[in-house]
Amino acid sequence: MVITTCIFDAYGTLFDVSAAARQAANEPENAALTDKWMPLANHWRLKQLQYTWLRAITGAHTDFWEVTQNGLDWAMEACGLDGNTALRKRLLDLYWELQAYPEVPEMLSKLKQTGLNTAILSNGSPDMLNGAVRSAGIADVLDDVLSVESVGIFKPDARVYDLVGQRFGCDRGEVLFVSSNGWDAAGASGYGFLTAWVNRSGEPMDRLPWTPSHVLSDLMTIPELAEA
Repeated sequence: MVITTCIFDAYGTLFDVSAAARQAANEPENAALTDKWMPLANHWRLKQLQYTWLRAITGAHTDFWEVTQNGLDWAMEACGLDGNTALRKRLLDLYWELQAYPEVPEMLSKLKQTGLNTAILSNGSPDMLNGAVRSAGIADVLDDVLSVESVGIFKPDARVYDLVGQRFGCDRGEVLFVSSNGWDAAGASGYGFLTAWVNRSGEPMDRLPWTPSHVLSDLMTIPELAEA
């Protein structure tokens, strides 16, 4: 079946989730973070994801902004930075302005030039996602930004993936779904999407009933993959 629609996870896929901690660590007033920004960024992201899964399976949904703050608070305590309210505020402010990976604008432009639908499908809340899209300057190469807030549960629940067909009127087999999260790509594969896992850090494959259709190191070849 021909691919008509390319859907992207946001955080870690289009937007560099380590950028907030990295940028804050380079600011003189945040010297306490200089040697701790990488473990803090890793802890923050892992807890953010874990909290979405726990809330999904317990029916305790909240918006992604609260989950993001909860994850940061855990990470700061783990790194011995709890109580630094100025640093906490700075990190959260920067999360609304995450940098896109360098190849993102050109990659999305190529997809649009070939007439494909392009959109984000993310756990992020609409305000957070729109802020990141504006900051990255990619609004003009996206047809939509879809958030789990419209169904009230986080990925990989099938109701989240249902949003793609509802928005674009396409069959599952017409969708190329791209994520940097192996579990997300696997879940979307089980749902029926063609999937690409962007494994930038060379992680092992998740042990799940489904596997991604493709494994890539970055997003550069997505237009060729969609066309093939």
